[in-house]
Amino acid sequence: MAAKSVLAVSWAFGGLGPGGQAKRISVTKVDWLSRKNGAAHHTQEYPGPELVVRRGQAFTLVLELNKPLEEQETIIFTMETGPQASEDHHTKAVFQISEPEVGKTWTAVEEAQTENSMTVSITSPPNAVIGRYLMRTRVSSRRKQNDRKLGEFVLLFNPWCPEDDVFLDSEEERQEYVLNDSGIIFRGVEKHIRAQGWNYGQFEEDILNICLSILDRSPLHQNDPATDVSRHHDPIYVSRAISAMVNSNNDRGVVQGQWQGKYSGGTSPLHWSGSVAILHKWFKGRFKPVKYGQCWVFAGVMCTVLRCLGIATRVVSNFNSAHDTDRNLSVDKYVDSFGRTLEDLTEDSMWNFHVWNESWFARQDLGPSYNGWQVLDATPQEESEGVFRCGPASVTAIREGDVHLAHDGPFVFAEVNADYITWLWHKDESWERVYSDTKKIGRCISTKAVGSDSRMDITGLYKYPEGSWKERQVYRKAVRKLFSLEASGRRTRVHRVGGRGLWREDLLEPATRPNITGKFKMLEPPILGHDLSLALCLTNLTSRPQRVRVNLSGATILYTRRSVAEILHKSHSVRLGPEEEKKIPITISYSQYKEGLTEDKKILLAAMCFVTKGEKLLVEKDITLEDFITVMVLGPAVVGVAVVVKVTVVNPLLEKVEDCVLMVEGSGLLQGQLSIDVPSLEPQERASVQFNITPSKSGPRQLQVDLVSPHFPDIKGFVIIHVATAK
Repeated sequence: MAAKSVLAVSWAFGGLGPGGQAKRISVTKVDWLSRKNGAAHHTQEYPGPELVVRRGQAFTLVLELNKPLEEQETIIFTMETGPQASEDHHTKAVFQISEPEVGKTWTAVEEAQTENSMTVSITSPPNAVIGRYLMRTRVSSRRKQNDRKLGEFVLLFNPWCPEDDVFLDSEEERQEYVLNDSGIIFRGVEKHIRAQGWNYGQFEEDILNICLSILDRSPLHQNDPATDVSRHHDPIYVSRAISAMVNSNNDRGVVQGQWQGKYSGGTSPLHWSGSVAILHKWFKGRFKPVKYGQCWVFAGVMCTVLRCLGIATRVVSNFNSAHDTDRNLSVDKYVDSFGRTLEDLTEDSMWNFHVWNESWFARQDLGPSYNGWQVLDATPQEESEGVFRCGPASVTAIREGDVHLAHDGPFVFAEVNADYITWLWHKDESWERVYSDTKKIGRCISTKAVGSDSRMDITGLYKYPEGSWKERQVYRKAVRKLFSLEASGRRTRVHRVGGRGLWREDLLEPATRPNITGKFKMLEPPILGHDLSLALCLTNLTSRPQRVRVNLSGATILYTRRSVAEILHKSHSVRLGPEEEKKIPITISYSQYKEGLTEDKKILLAAMCFVTKGEKLLVEKDITLEDFITVMVLGPAVVGVAVVVKVTVVNPLLEKVEDCVLMVEGSGLLQGQLSIDVPSLEPQERASVQFNITPSKSGPRQLQVDLVSPHFPDIKGFVIIHVATAK
């Protein structure tokens, strides 16, 4: 049904009926008691005139009548949602005031009555269809009477209701995962994780209407509206539909992805600081996809939509995240003799990080063992049943290797637990396996901690300790389930580049460990605009001397680890004495990397080491360049009172820069987005910008700032401001 905001709060009928007879008894006016119901249902933050309540919980109305009810008369209610509403589809309910009862039907109970008014408590079933409802009433009598429209209200999922599939039994977690309108998304690399603020803004103007519109624009709804709406009682169905609609690949969804580093005709994914501007742009643009997004943008928008609809949701970042395209639970990377990825041969990939969502609900389709956190991913990576979407996949099922269960278990399992296998490609088109860290997939899986800005590591929810007996047992179980080895009794051949096949069991065996180790070590912090200084440390593990040929390569990359521009290509020959460690110094000047550097500010170094007796070792290091920005609030923050914010930035370059702009936003702190011109900055100059904000809402509020420049990638920062209520 259409998500337009329409609310008629009262109709007044007076005078006499036809022939001068007294008019029949009817409801003339309704008081929705929005303030009282909003507080009871935790919906008071939603703006606008219409009532917003949660299913499975009573809400109260005061009905005014044109005259008192007679003894045998009662009020009959009709609730309808969606087109072609029907009782068979559970999108229509007809019920009258009666005694209190607990069940899976709508009920109305009289709480109080005066001569011409009645206070009524209405309760929806805990599995009611969510969405916008039209309420009608009529008074029962011997004579036929038409229903009268009383207005519309919105019904949401209810994490506070024990009978609701989305019930979450922790008030602290409900406050965080349903009601918090800002959060933190973790990005970067495993060794250098950075926090980025994000404005979810689920209570901002029109956002609820837009979220309901997303469901209405789904192809599922367009093809069969009545059946689609009837399934909006189920968080599994709703979340899977939202996962498809947040990206635009199969429909006119919200966000269009772009991973090539070119963003003409749209907005760079790194420029977004929240979901509100994206959702408003999609809605006002008549559902034209918003350009552009990457994984954290898709996850941020999806978190807004699901929290808005009442499903507890959080954003999760997985570092060294696998993208397994051929469903063999391994990431197979083909490299040349300098360790450079051969992208025309390598279909799988390992992203520096990937961001998705988890939502909390019961899995009636799988059984109670799989209730709880469910993975949902709106980033369009692979199709699921013909549509770019992912999940919900039970986190418990992923940890236990139950990849056969709905939905998309193999893909999510590989993201966090695939083996990382490196193949050296020779000029004669033969290849051999090279020793590298096979256990690097799925590190530091992170989400914002409840009630604080700290990072919470949840890797243990997805898998057992890396390399442990239990983890390997689960991995083998997942392989067997995926390839049905137990059922068929046959070995499965896995396709490889060049047409050769490998037995799946062969891939479970590690490559031969060489007798040396290698590691890149930063000698100075990697700062944007500065030269990079580091060393490759090689150690001989034996008591005999060894000679090593080292081929070094380096490239600027996207966060998907796709190469952009080569910045290093050198060879060294090193003699290692018995158990000796040697360092090969490496310097990369700013002039070498500045032209190819993307907004991701990432560089990948590789060292392919050829050891005596044919042993080979690949060493890799991902580097994220650091920048500087601080945000301070100069005084107490109070609702309705202006307060000064000071932002300090540093020009990271050894040259003067101009045309910098500071973009500022924050729900409850600013109306829309604030743009502030920054004066020209001398080389490496530190400068401060001050501006006023006037908070409109109390409680912890997040202010995001983004220094935008045509000369260097965005520099982002945020601060949590605790806003007091005015006395």
